[in-house]
Amino acid sequence: MIRIVIAEDQRMLLGALAALLDLEEDIEVVGKAGNGEDALKLVKQYEPDVCIMDIEMPIKSGLDAAEELKDHPCKIVVLTTFARGGYFERARQAGVNGYLLKDSSSDELAESIRKIMSGRRVYAPELIDMAFDPKTPLTEREEEVLYLIAEGKKTKNIAHSLHLTNGTVRNYVSTILDKLEVDTRIEAVSLYKEKGWFRK
Repeated sequence: MIRIVIAEDQRMLLGALAALLDLEEDIEVVGKAGNGEDALKLVKQYEPDVCIMDIEMPIKSGLDAAEELKDHPCKIVVLTTFARGGYFERARQAGVNGYLLKDSSSDELAESIRKIMSGRRVYAPELIDMAFDPKTPLTEREEEVLYLIAEGKKTKNIAHSLHLTNGTVRNYVSTILDKLEVDTRIEAVSLYKEKGWFRK
């Protein structure tokens, strides 16, 4: 019997997914979590064979939880709506065993779980091309500035947080906009999220 924990913040989807997988003769759902933090607790409590994890969840994201479980024997399967190169790359770095999209059928999901249990890795075909997408063009410092912009901080606050002058921050912002080929800070943050490059 393949024992599974599912982490998904949309309750209806969590219930439906658990019910569908429980119909499989060789699969048993032993725990359900609404966020990454609870998923970690359930994995430690039940020691399941597989943890199926959404990415964007409250308290702790699926990718954060996957990174914490990197050395755990439980196999990690990311199940998400987001076919984003940055997310996929980060998931691979975390050593996940599968990365599947939510538009898969429950039969496909069950079959993927069986393949993963036999030692294979399973990635949604749409993601393979993305593995070769360019990495972020920003330097580490530029990313730090963009993270603070994403938090809603103004130039003065960013300068204070990073111990820079206002002028230096404005230069960084200008470089970020140029590199990302956008006109505003909001567009820069949106594009960075869309590409899945945010690592925090």
